[in-house]
Amino acid sequence: MNARNPQVSCPDAGEPPPQGTLRYWAAAREAAGTAQEPYTARTLREALEAAVARHGGIEGGLARVLKRCAFVVDGTPVSRRDPATVTLSAGGTVEVLPPFAGGAH
Repeated sequence: MNARNPQVSCPDAGEPPPQGTLRYWAAAREAAGTAQEPYTARTLREALEAAVARHGGIEGGLARVLKRCAFVVDGTPVSRRDPATVTLSAGGTVEVLPPFAGGAH
């Protein structure tokens, strides 16, 4: 797998899930209560579901913020893809980017 181009495939369930880092920005950082934390997950969906479970469940603030976020996995924007199809890599980074105020319209 190329770290700059996350795979769209079914990850190998026989191997342990990769570990990496979730980095939260702006409102996502506030909702998570941390700027970053580790993930152990095969897909973006698994990583996000685990983060939601750690930070208040589906009724918590992080779950609400994540619905509006964009995601960048190992430098590649993946927001338009189904998170279940985005394979994560060992040592990878997921940037969690809520909409930012300001900027060009």
